[in-house]
Amino acid sequence: MSQKQFWSGLVCGVAVTLLGSQLSVFRPAAATEGSAGIPALVASAVAANAAVVEAPMLYELRTYTAPEGKLDALNARFREHTMRLFEKHGMKNIIYWTPTETPNTLIYVIAHKDMDAAKASWAAFRDDPEWKKVAEETQKNGKIVSKVEAVYLNPTDYSPMK
Repeated sequence: MSQKQFWSGLVCGVAVTLLGSQLSVFRPAAATEGSAGIPALVASAVAANAAVVEAPMLYELRTYTAPEGKLDALNARFREHTMRLFEKHGMKNIIYWTPTETPNTLIYVIAHKDMDAAKASWAAFRDDPEWKKVAEETQKNGKIVSKVEAVYLNPTDYSPMK
């Protein structure tokens, strides 16, 4: 698989996942209200879509490479601490993956209001005493991240998710 194919597939996967997560919010109402709930469902979907169009998010795709044997520790840190701390500092957790063909790798997407918000959130996160303590404790047996790559992404005007 080429790098271009990987990134194209990843971005498409993010879009499908995000769209699916938006639609799943409305399924329970339709299921409980039967066909009478469909007009309300459509109105809700239109209103939600209008709100999304008004305020597009800035997405950040991050790829972490862990040293051999440290991916479980990295996943545990995200599961038990990092995701909550991201939310505390204004970063919205979107999705997390471990690629099937790239060992020791964690890929995730978070969302920010805009670039200024992203910079402020990252600065607050890095300066958070709780994060500093977590980072120190989770690396007592060696570093759990050897490489970090970050790409900021703006949705296109035709993207179903903004």
